[in-house]
Amino acid sequence: MAGADASARIENPACGDVLELTVRIADGRIAEIRFRAKGCVAAMACGSAVTELVSGKSVAEARKLRREELVRAVGGLPAASSHASHLAMDTLAAVLEQFAHKS
Repeated sequence: MAGADASARIENPACGDVLELTVRIADGRIAEIRFRAKGCVAAMACGSAVTELVSGKSVAEARKLRREELVRAVGGLPAASSHASHLAMDTLAAVLEQFAHKS
């Protein structure tokens, strides 16, 4: 994304899933957020859903997103795929933390 304020990339070493989030912040709100994922369908679904759930929200609101909300947004996850929601939440926390350190 052109003009990104922060980006984070996390890989799950156990399964090999990779999620990258890139964010642009304007006036304290998430003006644009994009994801790139490599891995299982659940990882891609969680990456996509996390961008939809926080887009337009303030950084503080985005930090309050809970994993349970993400899991509900994707229609639930089987136990074997719960790692995908953790990957998405960890990557979101990392990109927001990176932004906080830059600003």
